[in-house]
Amino acid sequence: MRFTRVLGTAALLLGLAVSPAAADSSPSASPADDAGAPTEAGTAFRTATEIEQGQRATANGSAGDYLYWSFPADAGQRPTVKATVRLPETHAAETWRIDVYDGLRRRQACQYGAQSRTAAAGTSSVELACVLRTVRAWTEPWADDPLPGTYYIRLTAVNLPTSDLGVPVSAEVRVDSEDIGGAAAVDGSLAEPLVPGVAMKSGSDEEDSDRGAVLSAIEPDDGWSSGWWSDRWVWTGIGGVLAALAGIGGYALTRGAGRPGRVPPGV
Repeated sequence: MRFTRVLGTAALLLGLAVSPAAADSSPSASPADDAGAPTEAGTAFRTATEIEQGQRATANGSAGDYLYWSFPADAGQRPTVKATVRLPETHAAETWRIDVYDGLRRRQACQYGAQSRTAAAGTSSVELACVLRTVRAWTEPWADDPLPGTYYIRLTAVNLPTSDLGVPVSAEVRVDSEDIGGAAAVDGSLAEPLVPGVAMKSGSDEEDSDRGAVLSAIEPDDGWSSGWWSDRWVWTGIGGVLAALAGIGGYALTRGAGRPGRVPPGV
């Protein structure tokens, strides 16, 4: 009976420990209020418009322009970038492409998704997607792994026919992330995120001298969490508890009933 009570208590503790770990497997970014979402895009890395994950940003432009946005991504996240380009009623066949760069301006490969698509003549819109690799907390200097920091989105048309140069288009982008959790944990972390954003400091006409490129405050809602903690610690603790219970159970099953009553003491 004692062993049964111990086993029941351990099962309860196991359920409590698994609950937070299971919660970490849900998408990390909740939909943000689109009321204050950006309605324009930058034209270069230094003027990229900042957006939060889960936020839908829109912009108007012309075919042939480069449109840039930036967003934060932290360790353990697998960002998915989606873009929709709405085209005019009359246009030739156009190929649109979305690229994602990290804070060091290194182009990051897409695991899967329609990164480039051709809109046939007369098509009203084209949808693009890019699922990045999981962001790592630390990596070797020579590797090209995604690291915590600012990421840049570039949307443009490639091999555009001359007849379509400058025609008005509208774009919509959104970034969401899946939290991979301890499966992506590594033994190490960055002291600081990669280039924590560069934005154009705005000012009034009387403050022209204060305008310029500055480091922005863009970061995940809960701050940069790269460090020693991950849900691997939870599963390690669970493994230790199970190992202890197995030892106790094995001892309880093999120790027997003790000294028989017919055996005199000291024998």
